[in-house]
Amino acid sequence: MQPDIDRPRLDDETRVGLLLDVSRSVHGTLDLDEVLERLLCVAGHVVAFDAGGIFVLREGFASAPGVAPGAKIAGFARRGYDGGARARDPVLYGGGGITGHAIQSGEVVRVADVRTDPRYVEGRVRTRSEVAVPISRDGHVIGALNLESDRLDAFDAADAATLGFFAEAAGIAIENAVLHERLLAGERFESQMRLAQEVQARLLPTDPPVVPGYELAGRCIPTLRIGGDYYDAIEGHDGSLTVVVADVAGKGVAAALVMAAFRALLRSRLEAGGSLGAVVADVNRTLPESLAGVVFVTAFVARLDPARGTLAYVNAGHNPPFIVRESAGTGEPTEWLERGGPLLGVFPGAHYEEGVTTLAPGDLLLLYTDGVVECGDPARSDFGAERLATVAARLRERTAADVIREIVLLTREFSGAVEYDDDFTIVALRRPRP
Repeated sequence: MQPDIDRPRLDDETRVGLLLDVSRSVHGTLDLDEVLERLLCVAGHVVAFDAGGIFVLREGFASAPGVAPGAKIAGFARRGYDGGARARDPVLYGGGGITGHAIQSGEVVRVADVRTDPRYVEGRVRTRSEVAVPISRDGHVIGALNLESDRLDAFDAADAATLGFFAEAAGIAIENAVLHERLLAGERFESQMRLAQEVQARLLPTDPPVVPGYELAGRCIPTLRIGGDYYDAIEGHDGSLTVVVADVAGKGVAAALVMAAFRALLRSRLEAGGSLGAVVADVNRTLPESLAGVVFVTAFVARLDPARGTLAYVNAGHNPPFIVRESAGTGEPTEWLERGGPLLGVFPGAHYEEGVTTLAPGDLLLLYTDGVVECGDPARSDFGAERLATVAARLRERTAADVIREIVLLTREFSGAVEYDDDFTIVALRRPRP
C-alpha cells in the first residue's frame, strides 16, 4: 500500500505506443471535457479497471486554503460509479482519499485492499483495489487519474509504471486543452468588455446639446475600461439645461452597473419635474435599492436657465464645482458651489438644499470628479482643487472644449503618466461674451 519507488522501466516500444494512443485519442479536439473523456478511454485500453476518473485541478487552488467546494476542479470525466459523480465528492471537491494523497505526494499510489487503508473514501461498494496517479506539468500537479477494480490487488507495479508514463503524455494533452480554454475565456471576456464599453459610452453625451449663447464640453476617462464616473447634459421641455456630474464609489464593472442605475433613476425623476432639491432627495431615497448597501454615490446636479443665466444646483457630497467669473478681474474663482446635502444612498431621509447663482457673460463653470483633483505626481502630491481653479482661471477665455483638453494634458503632465489612478471626469460650461 506504499508508493511504488522501484517501478519497472517501460521499454521504448511501449512508450511510443502510449504516446501514439494519447495523441490519436485527442486529435481534432481542444475541448477540455472531451479530452478528459478520451484520455480515460485510452487508460482503459492500457490498464483494465471497473471504475475510474480523471480530473484537472483549477489553477492555484493548492496554495489557496479554504477554497469553496467545487472551486478546485476545472473539469473531470468518470466511469463506472453508481449514480455518477456525487455533488459533494470528498475526492473531487475536497482533495481527500487515496487520490488526494497521490496529489499531495506527487507519487503513484497503489492500494491492494482499500478496506484496510484509512485514506480510502468509498466511491462504490464493490471496489476492492485502487491506483491513483498524479498528472504533472513543469513540476506542478495539474490533475489526477484514479482507477478502481472489483478485484483485490488488481494493479501491479507494471501497471503503475505504465500509468505513470501515460499521465506524463496525458499532461501535455490536458495542458493544451486548458490553455485553449483560457484563450477562449479571454476572448469571451474581451468581447464582453468591448460590449460593456460601447454600452457605457452610449450612456454619456456623444454630442453635447447646443444652447445658444453657451458652450458645453465634457470628458470621462475610466481608470479601468469601464468605470463609475458619469456626466450628463439634459435639455428640458422648458428650454432649461440640466448638467450632472456623479461618482460611484469603486471602479470597474460593479461601479459601472451602479452608475447606469443612477443615471436611469435620475433621468426619470428629472422627467417627472419638481425642484432640484426634491429630485435629488427622491433619488437618495430610492437609490439604495440599486446599491445593495455596498457603495455610495456623490453627485452635483445643476439646472441652467439660458435666457436669464440663473443656475440652480444641488451638491450631494460631491467635490464643489466652481465658477471663474470675468468680473473677478484677477481671474480667480469667486464662487464654490457647495450647497446641498450628504452623499447619496446612505441617509434615506436626508434633506437637500438648493443653491442658486448666476452664470454671467464671460464666466466659466467647471465640474469634476475626485479623480481630477486627486491625480498625484511622483512625489505623491495631489493636483488639488486650488490648482485646478488657477488653471481654469487662466483658461477662462478659451473655448469649453479647449479648457477640457488643456486640463487633461496638464494633469497627465503633472502625474507623469498616461493612465489615471481613478476615474477622471470633467465638464466645462462657459458663457462667452457676445
